[in-house]
Amino acid sequence: MNDQNINKEELTVEDINKLVEVRMQKLKELQQKNKNPFDITKYDKTHNSQDIKSNFESLEGKDVSIAGRIVAKRIMGKASFCHIQDGQGRIQSYISTNDLGEEAYKEFKTYDIGDIIGIKGFVFKTKTEEISVHAKEITLLCKSLRPLPEKWHGLKDPDLRYRQRYVDLIVNPEVKNTFILRSKIIKELRRILDEKGYMEVETPILTTVATGDAARPFITHHNTLNLDMYLRIAPELNLKRIIVGGIDKVYEIGRNFRNEGMDIKHNPEFTNIELYSAYEDYNDMMDISEEIISTIAQNVLGTTKINYQGQDIDLTPGFRRVTMIDAIKEVTGIDFNEIKTDEEARKLAEEKEVEIDPIKNTRGHIINEFFEEFVEETLIAPTFIIDYPVEVSPLTKRKSSDPSLVERFELFIGGREYGNAYSELNDPIDQYERFVKQAEAKALGDEEAGGMDEDFINALEIGLPPTGGLGLGLDRLIMLFTNSYSIRDVLFFPTMKPLNNV
Repeated sequence: MNDQNINKEELTVEDINKLVEVRMQKLKELQQKNKNPFDITKYDKTHNSQDIKSNFESLEGKDVSIAGRIVAKRIMGKASFCHIQDGQGRIQSYISTNDLGEEAYKEFKTYDIGDIIGIKGFVFKTKTEEISVHAKEITLLCKSLRPLPEKWHGLKDPDLRYRQRYVDLIVNPEVKNTFILRSKIIKELRRILDEKGYMEVETPILTTVATGDAARPFITHHNTLNLDMYLRIAPELNLKRIIVGGIDKVYEIGRNFRNEGMDIKHNPEFTNIELYSAYEDYNDMMDISEEIISTIAQNVLGTTKINYQGQDIDLTPGFRRVTMIDAIKEVTGIDFNEIKTDEEARKLAEEKEVEIDPIKNTRGHIINEFFEEFVEETLIAPTFIIDYPVEVSPLTKRKSSDPSLVERFELFIGGREYGNAYSELNDPIDQYERFVKQAEAKALGDEEAGGMDEDFINALEIGLPPTGGLGLGLDRLIMLFTNSYSIRDVLFFPTMKPLNNV
């Protein structure tokens, strides 16, 4: 059974098993000839595919050594062509009996799509002007024992792309490009912050208190200490401890974990950037948010005007800033400045059929529910929603003009939230009281409520200077910059339910 003459879209499990058997037999024959490719530990490459194509004029006629995966073969008697794919792209090679010799050429013809080979030869152009390598020596570096699909998008199970990302990367060049852009975006983000004097730090992922944001945590157990621990929800409190210690500008790029629902915007583990700057407030965080996003767009994509899923979006600095209460009024006509009590707010929610949590049923919680229900998806142009209710912002400094609100914003683009920032609460007495309320809510069954962190209160009592803090969802930003529909498209290995888990 020859896998090169089969329509991969029609392969059955039985077909694949037969092809694996054929490839296993080829491997066995190589091993019997003392040509086991898995014994090779190193191959000296001099160039990659892009090097050769970009520098053809200086390399024409010169010897090179390349390596990659066979992705196409065309056998024509005593001469053949193949394309190999390396980390930078694809390049063609011309192979003939005259150059390799009868035995080596015969062996090459047995190689399969997916095999990884090394080629030594000289650079030239074919009659069709395709830059190629004229092979003088070929080495099989790895035998692929399982066939690749020729048309990956034709597979019926879309989840298979995420489950077998290694195959997705091989056969879909645009997928690899997404992750190359991801790397460039993160490098550019680091450059911006490093040049502004921020210091990159690392803080624990395992914590003893589930704090930093309102979210249901993952719980684990440390055997030696016989102690329940949590995967961090956010690094916020530890980063502010560092500010207390006298390092005025810090940031951390890292994984956070939330034991919550999964959809196109949410994965249980995700990458965030959090940064904190002493002697600044949430207005400064708005400024740096604009700068980060517009600079990355300009320097990585070459423009601040993008299209995301059919929506034209301008990321030029000067994002709109509007209070949550005003944004609700603009969309619904309801002015929560005129609704003074919890009872009035609950009555309004009932009239408008807005579902509220029995535990989270204050005026502030209801304002937030109205915003999420009616406003969030309407915010297409970059918009800072500012001045949140204190009930949904336990780590944020109150507004002096209205203590029921806090100096907090969230950034929305294309109807989605991308960032969250505060003028950080540095009053240890107020913070302690808010932790107590969270603990009470947790005792009543609120699984997202944080716990009491006595050591953080101690740190605040030592003294946290006025500080601005910002968190940006990197995965979502990368979705925006790469026009990716789902968060799974920008994660190498998104969380998936095992196929055998029924």
